[in-house]
Parts: sequence; C-alpha cells; structure tokens
Amino acid sequence: MLNNLPPITRSLIYINAGVFLTLLILTMMGDNAVLTIKALENLLSLHPFTVSLVPEGELPAFLDVTFMPHQLFTYMFLHADFMHVFFNMFSLYMFGRVIEQVMGGKRFLIFYIVCGVGAGLCQELWQYIQFYLLDHALIAATPAAVSGAFAPTVGASGAVYGILLAFGVLFPNERIMLLIPPIPIKAKWFIAFFVLIELFSSFSTDSNVAHFAHLGGMLFGFLLMLYWKMVGGYASRGWERWDGYEIKEKKSLWTRTKEKVGKMFERKPKMTAKPGGAQFKDRTADYEYNQQRQQNVNQEKINAILEKIKRSGYESLTADEKRELFNHSSRRICNHRVQFHICQQRT
Repeated sequence: MLNNLPPITRSLIYINAGVFLTLLILTMMGDNAVLTIKALENLLSLHPFTVSLVPEGELPAFLDVTFMPHQLFTYMFLHADFMHVFFNMFSLYMFGRVIEQVMGGKRFLIFYIVCGVGAGLCQELWQYIQFYLLDHALIAATPAAVSGAFAPTVGASGAVYGILLAFGVLFPNERIMLLIPPIPIKAKWFIAFFVLIELFSSFSTDSNVAHFAHLGGMLFGFLLMLYWKMVGGYASRGWERWDGYEIKEKKSLWTRTKEKVGKMFERKPKMTAKPGGAQFKDRTADYEYNQQRQQNVNQEKINAILEKIKRSGYESLTADEKRELFNHSSRRICNHRVQFHICQQRT
C-alpha cells in the first residue's frame, strides 16, 4: 500500500514510524536502555528557551534541560505515544500524497520542513509569552500547574497541519468524510473548523497539546504558499503548474457516488419512430464496393508489373509476377467472352 505513495511522503512515514518503533523496543531492554532513551529525548525534543531565563535554584526538575537550535528540526520525528504517531502518519498518508503530486517532491519536502520549524518557533514564542504572563517565582512552588506551559514539544503535528491547510487552499471544494460524525464536509470548512478549535483550545492552561504549534504550522504553510504565488508557480484549485507538473483535481468518492446514483435515476429521452422507418443498408452495395476495391488493388499490381516490363523487359519479372500477369490476362479474356455471350443472347 505504501509503495504506491510518492517518494517523499513514503520516506517521511517510514522515518517517523521507524524512530517510534526503535525507541519503543529500547524501552523493553532494561533500565540502562531507558536512561539512554531519556537522554535522547532530552537532546532531540524541543525545549522552551525561556527556561534559561529562570534564576538558578528556582528551576524544577522537569525543566532541567536547555533549548538547542537543532531541536527545531529533530522534535518533528519524536512522538509521545502510539496514537500520536498513528494519527499524524494517517493524516500524512491521506493528504501528503496529494500535495506532493501537486508541488513535486523537492518543493513538498521544503514545505514540510518549513511548516514543522515554523510550528516550533510559534510554540517557543507562546511559551515565552506565558513565561512573562506567569509569575516565574511560582514555577518552583507549583511546577505541576505550569508543566504543560514549559514541557518539551514533540511530534509532526505542526508540519501535518500545514499540509492540511495546503489541501484546503488547493482543493477548497473537495469533500472530506469525517470519522465522527461520518458526514462529508468541504475541505475549506474542515480547515476553518480546525483553526477555530485550535484557537479555542490554545488558551487552556491544563492541556498538554501544543495548539500554537498546530496554528504555527498552518501560518507558516500559508505564508510560504503566498510567497510562491508572488514569485510564480503557485497552484490554485489543483489545476495550475508546479515545477512543470500538472494535476487535475480528482473527484472525491462522495462526488463520484452521487453522480453514479444520479445517472441511475436520470430520465432518458423517449425514442420516437420517424415516417418511412429506418433505412437499411443494401448488402448488394457492400458486395459491389468490396469487389471494386479488390479490382483496384489488382490493377495497381498489374500497373507496377507493366512498368517493370517497360523498364527492364519481360525477363526481369519474377515467377510470382509472371503468374499474376497471366492470371490477370486470363480473367480479362474470360470476362470478354462472358460479355460477348450475353450480347449474342440479347440480339
């Protein structure tokens, strides 16, 4: 099933799933492996840079890791649990393959990385704002109350949300079937609904979901597409060209089913009989046409043989050509005799 995917989408799914399975297997290999995993997660997860602004001694244990620039890239390939990686990869499978076909592999990879890094930057900015909105002196006293605000960020959700936005921009009227409830909805309303949900949820202090990372992925994805539109090569509604590749907007399963059902109940035009009835072809006319066509072919062969005799003499003919010339002469003599006999009977 994955072999039919475009190469970048397939590779991203393999990498994310492979990293998750590797860490999962290491957790089953003893305490030393668990410590190694914790060290890797601390090194690769996206930590808030505001931690470095907290005075020494006021930092709780769960914030005892500093921000490093490479984490803006590496955090995209770590996931918290199975459902986290499953829904991200499922969304990448559903929408990433379409967007990669429209953009092309190189531009799609750039788009994915920009959305992911942009999501991380927005999450860092939000955590920085939260740091100044909160009294940081209370962080040490009540770490559990603010753990969600300063916990490390992991997951490809920011990049995936950017891909969702791209799908809504390129195919706004394409219908998407929801899981709960199972009803179709246009892509543009689906994306607008997600944006409102993320905005509403982002101000919840007890949530461990990086909602501003999701919004940041959408924002950077939109800005990048807007830039590409300004410099040229921007695809609108799935019909224009990206890097010389042209794709036609495909109809959804819901649209195809609706068209098929509509054709089943479509009223067909009534058949009316015209005066005089149908005109049937005369088989005699077909026979005469075929006979005349065969005679023309034979005459062309005879003309070619006569031309060869004119150029090189009778001795230059092959045995087949001499036989063809003899048969043609015999047929002509026979036809003349038949015509002469018919004329005698008429007289």
